Amino acid sequence: MYDVVIIGAGVVGSMICRELKKYRLDVCLVERGSDVAVGQSKANSAIVHAGYDALTGTLKAKLNVRGSEIMAKITSELGVKYKNNGALILGYSDEDDEKLDKLLARGAANGVKGMEIVGKERVHELEPCVSDEADRALWVPTSAIVCPYQLTIAAAGNAMDNGAALMLNYPVTAVENVEGGYRICSGKRFIEAKYIIDSAGVYSDAVAAMIGVPSPKITPRRGEYLLLDKTATDIKKTLFGLPGPMGKGILVSATVDGNTLLGPTAENLEDKEATGTTANGLSAVLAQANRMAKLPRGTQITSFAGLRSSIVTPNGSTADFDITAYDGGERGAVVLCGIDSPGLSASPAIAEYVRDLLFSLMKHAPEVNDDFNPIREKTDFFSELSDAEKNRIIAGNPAFGRMVCRCESITEGEIRLALSLNPRATDLDGVKRRTRAGMGRCQGGFCSPTVLTMIAKEYGIDPTAVTKCGEGSEILTGRTK
Repeated sequence: MYDVVIIGAGVVGSMICRELKKYRLDVCLVERGSDVAVGQSKANSAIVHAGYDALTGTLKAKLNVRGSEIMAKITSELGVKYKNNGALILGYSDEDDEKLDKLLARGAANGVKGMEIVGKERVHELEPCVSDEADRALWVPTSAIVCPYQLTIAAAGNAMDNGAALMLNYPVTAVENVEGGYRICSGKRFIEAKYIIDSAGVYSDAVAAMIGVPSPKITPRRGEYLLLDKTATDIKKTLFGLPGPMGKGILVSATVDGNTLLGPTAENLEDKEATGTTANGLSAVLAQANRMAKLPRGTQITSFAGLRSSIVTPNGSTADFDITAYDGGERGAVVLCGIDSPGLSASPAIAEYVRDLLFSLMKHAPEVNDDFNPIREKTDFFSELSDAEKNRIIAGNPAFGRMVCRCESITEGEIRLALSLNPRATDLDGVKRRTRAGMGRCQGGFCSPTVLTMIAKEYGIDPTAVTKCGEGSEILTGRTK
């Protein structure tokens, strides 16, 4: 029997798993998908929000600011790209001044440092790509960007390197009480644990019901995005409009890998799997983004959508994070609901908060794990090296001298790392999230056959069994000869 089972291997669940491995606890992370970071953690805005938007006194405000403050340290330990690029919340007229002033005051009350209202000249000095319509802004220098799925992979991998277990393709179908804990079932399979942490995203309310504890209803909120080619713009900051009741609205932002990201929309749905894009949604993204920044036409290389796990109040606004501990005597659970934006930003602080709730259920703090190693070596390093450094590595490992993805300059050596390091990639999307092979201008048109062949050889399976993103997404239908 495990001490703790965490349900949901998104960025929050993975951060919790890593935090708990700092103690002598037997921890298992379970995920319904074929990889970590396949829910809302793979499709979001990738912003480390500073904390100016969340209402003062809420859990969102507290955990957002704390998470923002420690994110640089966490990403450094995990070898994940992080850039403190700053954000501008744009205004277009005198009518926007009052709203910007309220955000400034709220951010200051929340503990966000260095914010100021700036005029048009300073706005365009900070970000020359801002459209001419914008003539004022709230400047937030502590805002940053990170890669959400690489952060999730690194956190889960670091937890596994320190002894945590990971079970993929494990959709939880039932939770039963057993002596001293719970039985967590996936069809006929099961594992047992003294404590459960429910971090199941849009399914957190369903999992809570299986555990037998109350929870608010989760509303999936779809956000659609467009990604531009690296050559499209030279935007360095994150540009926001004024926030509304359903979130911070459509943004224009640099990414840590040099692309420009536009989006998201915000559409409340009932379908927890509705991650398709729509013509109306993408048109709305483009219209708002073009008002905010000078964007060239025809530079989009892909579009995608993600679902946020939201709690919608009766007046249509978005509720606070709901993180609650339930003491069942000889067993217990911590349920996380409504971890939408700024969930990524708050994730390391959420992990600390859940740790403390769990220890309150245990009635004592477990022994500290003196063997815990917080460091995970950087894996996406090769393209950033000098030619001399590349040649030195190639001399020791010729696989780094064989280019597989021309768009992103990804080598065979990097893909081999993705297939060998915790948590190992098992499909094309898993390799893409770890290395960016397939994320460039041709969207995998050139490199996918080679990556597919490497996966088949690594796992000793027929190429027709290799998938894009788990069972049911096989790339090949059969052999022609």
